[in-house]
Amino acid sequence: MLTGTKSLAAAGRLKQAPPGRYRWRICALLFFVTTLIYLDRQVLGVLAPELQRVIGWNEVQYGNIVSAFQVAYALGLLLAGRFIDGVGTRLGYALAIALWTFATTGQSLARTVLAFAVARFVLGLAEAPNFPAAIKTVAEWFPKNERALATGIFNSGANIGAIVAPLTAPWIAIHFGWPWAFVFMAAIGVVWIALWVSNYRRPEKHTKLSPAELRYIQSDPSEPVVAVPWSKLLPHRQTWAFIAGKFLTDPVWWFFLYWLPKFLNTRFGLTLSALGWPLVVVYTMSMGGSIAGGWLSARLLERGWSLNAARKTAMLTCALTVLPIVFAATARNFWVSVTLVGLAAASHQGWSANLFTLASDMFPKRAVASVVGIGGFGGAVASSLTATFTGFVLQITGSYFPMFVIAGCAYLLALLVVQLLAPRLEPVQLSEAA
Repeated sequence: MLTGTKSLAAAGRLKQAPPGRYRWRICALLFFVTTLIYLDRQVLGVLAPELQRVIGWNEVQYGNIVSAFQVAYALGLLLAGRFIDGVGTRLGYALAIALWTFATTGQSLARTVLAFAVARFVLGLAEAPNFPAAIKTVAEWFPKNERALATGIFNSGANIGAIVAPLTAPWIAIHFGWPWAFVFMAAIGVVWIALWVSNYRRPEKHTKLSPAELRYIQSDPSEPVVAVPWSKLLPHRQTWAFIAGKFLTDPVWWFFLYWLPKFLNTRFGLTLSALGWPLVVVYTMSMGGSIAGGWLSARLLERGWSLNAARKTAMLTCALTVLPIVFAATARNFWVSVTLVGLAAASHQGWSANLFTLASDMFPKRAVASVVGIGGFGGAVASSLTATFTGFVLQITGSYFPMFVIAGCAYLLALLVVQLLAPRLEPVQLSEAA
């Protein structure tokens, strides 16, 4: 009955939403910049075969370039939240994307392995504030009943960026030269900064926001904000369950981003102009997987399953559907291989949807962001180590088979560790002084 009452209240509140829609313009800017950031991440992978030919790096050196980004991204995650809280969302976001634009331009000028590694390192630092700043912006501009929708909208930019990159970067590289793929992105970054600075203020200070919409945005009761230090979270097994899940599986997604184009080029001889549509298929499948993974656990909960059983059954399903990727490296048919990778990418996104939810299942709201930050740091560190390891494996063996085997087994191992550390997904009790 209580749940039904809450649902009715939420529905009534949605009907009372004012005609003002300025908050969705802010959400559109978050979507725009998230798409841009993931566009850049994917462009390096798409252009990697061409850059390897032009610049002459080997597999180990490419792995080190990827690792440089991951190390900086991990370090940036440790500092990004406090940076954004300290200088404010408007200035902090603008400074981060200005640094991102500088680093992206640096990639267009790089002609050595060291220069690319430095540019990617700076890029990693610049990208780290994106999600903390975006989440904070949503909290500032949307009432609770709209925050999930707003977050889902801007976060979908990650998949859009991964789809747009293989359709645009090869065409730009073929017609204008590969440096222009980075130049164009940097130019878009400048445009975004101008739009952000001119459009963003805190709601209570924004002159273009109607009084009715401001009241709607601020309609939730105020909440005390109490920072939870890592020292209060690390002793809990549930924290380490989330860290382990990110540590063991995040590297697989980054492997897809940075090495899938090289795999298709090496295994099937795809040229730069032919890489687009296979990558579009893979990342379109990944979008569907993200929705399906969240739907499955929600559906099981609706049928009366326990939270523990629903979440872990969904995660087990995703872990099992990743397994066929071990055959992708040896498949003779091109589209069979692409489909197997697409299935694994979709399964990863479904897995991630449930893994992120575990944080809110096991921790109070005031600690969720910190737990996610710790897990993100662990995932970035693991991705950095895996990037270097991948380079050595490919340099020594010349085969992608070992990496696909590791990718296929990672999720079952991660689920086993989660089960051992959090067998019942018990909520963590934190003292108010934390």
